Amino acid sequence: MANFETVTVETDLLILGGGMAACGAAVEAAYWAAQNGLKVTLVDKAAVDRSGAVAMGLSAINQYVGLRDGKNSVKDYVDYVRNDLMGVTREDLVANIARHVDSTVHLFEKWGLPIWTDENGAYVHEGRWQLMINGESYKVVVAEAAKNALLKTGVGEIFERIFIVGPLMDGDRVAGAAGFSVRENKFYIFKAKATLVAMGGAVHVFKPRSSGEGMGRAWYPPWNSGSSAYFTIQAGAEMTCQEVRFIPVRFKDAYGPVGAWFLLFKSRATNARGGDYMVERRPELENWGPYGRVKPIPANLRNYLGMLDVMEGKGPIYMRTEEAIAKIADGCKDDEKAYKKKMRELESEAWEDFLDMTISQAILWAGTNTQPEEKSSEIAASEPYFIGSHSGASGAWVSGPEDLQTDETKADYFWGYAHMATVKGLFCAGDASGASSHKFSSGSHAEGRIAAQAAIKFIVENNTMPALDVAVVEALKAEILKPLDTYEANKNLTTDPEINPNYIKPRSFMFRLQKLMDEYAGGISTQFKTNGALLTKGLELLAFLREDAAKLAAADLHELMRCWENIHRMWQAEAHVRTVLFREETRWPGYYYRADKPKLDEEKWLVFANCKYDPGTGEWTMLSRPIRHIFAEPKEHELLGG
Repeated sequence: MANFETVTVETDLLILGGGMAACGAAVEAAYWAAQNGLKVTLVDKAAVDRSGAVAMGLSAINQYVGLRDGKNSVKDYVDYVRNDLMGVTREDLVANIARHVDSTVHLFEKWGLPIWTDENGAYVHEGRWQLMINGESYKVVVAEAAKNALLKTGVGEIFERIFIVGPLMDGDRVAGAAGFSVRENKFYIFKAKATLVAMGGAVHVFKPRSSGEGMGRAWYPPWNSGSSAYFTIQAGAEMTCQEVRFIPVRFKDAYGPVGAWFLLFKSRATNARGGDYMVERRPELENWGPYGRVKPIPANLRNYLGMLDVMEGKGPIYMRTEEAIAKIADGCKDDEKAYKKKMRELESEAWEDFLDMTISQAILWAGTNTQPEEKSSEIAASEPYFIGSHSGASGAWVSGPEDLQTDETKADYFWGYAHMATVKGLFCAGDASGASSHKFSSGSHAEGRIAAQAAIKFIVENNTMPALDVAVVEALKAEILKPLDTYEANKNLTTDPEINPNYIKPRSFMFRLQKLMDEYAGGISTQFKTNGALLTKGLELLAFLREDAAKLAAADLHELMRCWENIHRMWQAEAHVRTVLFREETRWPGYYYRADKPKLDEEKWLVFANCKYDPGTGEWTMLSRPIRHIFAEPKEHELLGG
C-alpha cells in the first residue's frame, strides 16, 4: 500500500460510469453546469467510447415513443411497461423517461447515428417501440457527444480506467467515491457535492450456460459486475425490485438477439416436434391473472411457456428462421430474378443483425454451417441478469418528478429531486435506478439527462462541499488495497500461487458465488426454481462467503479490480436472495419460480418489495411500498435538445 499515491479530485457533480446513462448525464450536466459556473467530472472503469451495454453495437433502438406522429402516447408506453412487469412498475418514472426519450433519439441522429428510413423518409420500425439502426458504432457516436460536451466546453473532465469501489459519506449525505487506477499505482478520492451513479447492472452472479473458453460470453456485458447496486446499498439507499432478475431467451451459446426475428421477420419458435408452444400452451396464461390476457404477452410468460416444453422433454426450442425467410420471399417467388434478389437481402439482414451487436453469434453460425434460410437455429433461456434498464427492474428506489405526482402518489414517490435515491445527493440512472424498466439504451440516455439536470439543481440549492474524515479515508484505502498485500504476504507458501490456504483468488471466489446462486436461488441447473428453504440456506452460505471475502488476493491491479467486482456481485446476490424470500408468491415465472409459493397473490403482493442495508449496524430491513397510478397524460417538459 505504501507505494500507492493518493490522488484527490474535487468537483461539483461526479458522474460514475461510461455507458449510455452516464453519457446522457454528461451532455445534460455540461449544459446546466456552464450556466451555473459548476464543474462536472466523469469517471469510468473502461474507455467511454466502448463502455457499457451497447459497447459492441446494437441493431435497434428499443424505446422510441413517436409522440410527434401521434401514433402513441406516453400513457401507451406506461401501460406496456406495467403489463410486461406483471403490474409492478413506477408509472411516474416510466412516464418521465417516455416523454423525453424521443428527443434523445433525435439527438443521436443529429450526432450521426444512421437510423433506417423508408422511401418516404419515415423511421423503419422493428416493432411498435423499436427503430432499426446501423448501430455498430452506436456507442462511439454517443460517447463523442458526451466527451465534447465536457471537454470542449471546459466545464468538465474525464477519468478513464479508474475502478470505483464504493461511496464516501458525510453523515447522511453522499460525499463522493473512492477507487483506484487499473493502470498505475494510484488510489483516488473523488469529492463531490452530488454523485450520479450509472455503473451498470450485474452479470455472472449466476452460473452461465457457457463454460470453459466461453465463460465470458453473456447476453449482457460480462464486465457489468453490480457496481451500481453495491454503491447504492453501501450508501444506505433503499433498493427496489431486487427480486426481479431478467432471463432473456436468445440464440443458444452465443446469445444472439431474437428481437429482429420475432418482430421484423415475423418468425415463430417451436419445440423439437414442431409444436408452437405459444399456441399449444395458451391455456396456461389464464393461471396468471390479467397479465396472461394482455398483448403483447409479458416476456417472462413467453419464456415460461417454452420452459414448460423443455421440462417435458420436448426440447430443444428452435427459431424457425428458414420458414420466416421463405414466407417473406414468397411474395416474389414467381419472378426468379426478384426472388433471388429478395433472398440475398433477407440473408444479409439476418447476418447484419448479429454483426451489429453480437459478432460471436455470426461466428457460431459460420462455424456450424448454419444458413438461416435453410436451417432452424436453437434458442434457449440464458442465465439470470440484474438490470434496471431492459426487461428487469432492479435498482435504487428514486424520487419521481414533482410535476407528474398526484395527491395520491406524492407522499410515496417524491422527496425533492427527480431520480435522487433516499440518500441525500445520490442520483441514479440506467441500471442503477429501479422500478422503471424498458428504457433500454435510449431511455437510459434520457434518464441520465433527467438525473443530471436534477443533480445540478440540487447542487445549486445545496452548494457546500461535504466533509471527509481523513482517518476514515485512510482506513478505506487500506481495505481496498488489502488483496494486494494478502497475495504478497502468502504467494510463496505454495508451489502454485492459484491454490493457497491463506487466500482465495477472485476467479475461484466467483465460481463459488455462481454455484451457490445457481443451486439455491434458482439458476439454470434447477430450471430457475427455488423455495424458502433453499433461499434460507443460500443466505447462510452467502454469510460464509462474505467472511471469506476478507481473504481475497490479487497479484496485480487487474486482479484487484476482479476482487472488488466479485464483492460487488456478492452484495447484489444477497439483496436478491433476501427479496425473493420476502416476496411470498410467484409473480414472474420464466424469470424465477418459487415452488413453495407457486401462485400469483394480487391481494397481498401487488406491491414493491424493497430492502435497505444499514452500513452502521450491518442489518437489513425488508419492507413493501404501495403501487400508485398516474392517470393524467404528462405535459411537456423542458430538457436540453427537447
